Amino acid sequence: MKVNVDYDRCEGHGLCVMQAAEAFALTDDGDLDYQFDGQDVPAELEGDVRSAIDACPVAALSEKS
Repeated sequence: MKVNVDYDRCEGHGLCVMQAAEAFALTDDGDLDYQFDGQDVPAELEGDVRSAIDACPVAALSEKS
């Protein structure tokens, strides 16, 4: 699976980080840092990343089809 991240839409709530800290982080400036940008998410993290997508209150994350 791959993830689309709309960095312009992200408001830095950090809910994705709480769901999948292995994939998402917030910088000191509050910007989103996605560890797998342009890459497949490792299979063992897919469940957590899907939870992060669902948790985002501004829909800045989506699964690529």
